[in-house]
Amino acid sequence: MIAVNCKLGAWGHKIAVECRPTCFTQRPRVVGKSDKAQIGSSQRSSRVEPGELYRKSFRRIAALIAFTFAVSVICPLANAASPCREISFRGVSYVVCTVDLHAYLVRLFWKDPQQQPYGGFDRIPRRIGDGPLAFAMNAGMYEEDLSPVGLYVEGGETLRAVNQRSGRGNFYLKPNGILFIEGEDARIMTTERFASERPNGDFATQSGPMLVIGGQIHPRIKPGSTSQKIRNGVGILDPHTLAFVISEQPVTFWEFAQLFRVRLGSRNALFLDGGISSLYAPTLRRLDSLYPMGPIIAAYVRK
Repeated sequence: MIAVNCKLGAWGHKIAVECRPTCFTQRPRVVGKSDKAQIGSSQRSSRVEPGELYRKSFRRIAALIAFTFAVSVICPLANAASPCREISFRGVSYVVCTVDLHAYLVRLFWKDPQQQPYGGFDRIPRRIGDGPLAFAMNAGMYEEDLSPVGLYVEGGETLRAVNQRSGRGNFYLKPNGILFIEGEDARIMTTERFASERPNGDFATQSGPMLVIGGQIHPRIKPGSTSQKIRNGVGILDPHTLAFVISEQPVTFWEFAQLFRVRLGSRNALFLDGGISSLYAPTLRRLDSLYPMGPIIAAYVRK
């Protein structure tokens, strides 16, 4: 049987639970210089009674303990082929998960069949058909109730409309953008272009800002920026290949955008979130589970 370690932490009115089987490792959570107020998990203002938070947290512990039984079959496969690899770029370590849509199915998850947010990697499906889950990460910014801030399409159904409003925070650092997938093809484009062209998509998520647009860094992302966070994002390598990336140390927007443009050669890349960025990659023995999550994006082996 696999041992499980659980930690319960409290920060103000927030409760966070971290549970993982011992065959997984948790990357150190390094605190960087804070961004300005941003939409997503970094903005939480509603008052919730502490007792209810602890009850929910202990229910989450129980669910995560049950999850370790599922990963007991995954841990022995930790040395198998994986779309995820660790790289270094300009002195910073990253994990890059390269997904060829001919070989992997990419799916988005927000709510379970009972219409409750999944909230974390422990509750999303472990397989689609005969294809196992290869990796997962948070899929964009979300509100207090874990709902998407912008466009969200799942299984061809639009559950949240395109958000073209103006506001404060990273999501509204325009141009922001949309990742959408149709069959074995994927694209990332600015929200304005998406709203104009209205392309079809089986799955789509909106976030912001764009990091790379047509091979150029977002005009408002400058090399002198000092805000550093753990960040994750996604870039297009070709019409059927995506690169999902999470930094291992806090980085600036400029450093993160340079990774996509220079190291990966992506002409269009989208920021997903910072600070709460999380990864599940069983072949890397990686399970980040400290923060509740809104939408989750996951890749499954095609069988």
